[in-house]
Amino acid sequence: MRIAAFPKGDLEAMVVRRSKTVFDWIEDARTLGVDGLELHTGFLWSDEAGYLAEVADAIAGAGFEMPMMCASPDFTHPDPDTRAREIEAQASYMRTTALLGGPGATCRVLSGQAHPTVPVEQGLDWAAGAINELIPLAAELRITLAVENHYKASTWAYPEFAQRPEVFHALLGRIDERVHFGVQYDPSNALVAGADPVEFLRTVIDRVVTMQASDRFVEPGVDLDDLRSADGTIGYSPALKHGVIGQGLNDYPGIFTVLVEAGYDGWISIEDGVNGIDELRASAVFLREARDRWFGGSTAVRVRNHDAARLAAAGTPSGEGATTA
Repeated sequence: MRIAAFPKGDLEAMVVRRSKTVFDWIEDARTLGVDGLELHTGFLWSDEAGYLAEVADAIAGAGFEMPMMCASPDFTHPDPDTRAREIEAQASYMRTTALLGGPGATCRVLSGQAHPTVPVEQGLDWAAGAINELIPLAAELRITLAVENHYKASTWAYPEFAQRPEVFHALLGRIDERVHFGVQYDPSNALVAGADPVEFLRTVIDRVVTMQASDRFVEPGVDLDDLRSADGTIGYSPALKHGVIGQGLNDYPGIFTVLVEAGYDGWISIEDGVNGIDELRASAVFLREARDRWFGGSTAVRVRNHDAARLAAAGTPSGEGATTA
């Protein structure tokens, strides 16, 4: 298992205000003791080749890999021209992912926003259609699209279209690809969707290719049931706080048990730092200790189901000629 880090606490500074650069983040991350950095498309202030080469050099120079790119396409927008632009933008992010991360890197993909005028079946058609349209490019680039069980991008007006587990599963059911498409599992997002994170993981573990790790805490005197909306979701209530991984509501022993039993020994990216980099460091310590305890200290990137899909696609038991995802 390899550990990456994502600076959730710096999103506004890096993406909105642009007062902190990706190069600043790379330098900060040197103190974390992690193997890689998950980037966000908004961290990259230019798509020019020279700039991206500087970012790649900075990542490598600091001793990191770039295994995961965080992108937030809106494939369920009611306007067809907007949907087309979102597909084009996602394709550009995929090319950047391949450039910075190389073969095997994942680029996050979402369904889109829960636009009030878009029926569920229509949204599923649009989201699945867009992802299936992009899969050939993922194969060409030798990367993997990873759909996250998501809540809401910071720039969105509405929550994730496929936030509820039943819609998320329906979307997965419309995408057959197993080599260049999979699931990015986020336990905290399962929690805010009103699901049990461990039980939700069991339902998608056969397609999980990457994981984001974070944790949530409720303010004293508040119960999770107090935060539930009419549809059972919780959302980002002010009473639900970010904090150090392993100290909150998520059952990480249960999560790690499911991962290990399924042969998941891949990337886990820390989504933390809302309360400062010290908490991000503490989360990194927790994951390093978890790697020793649950994964035998392995720093491999082996995901049994994903590897099996590659072998099956190659059509040979030895895997010779298999496509690298």
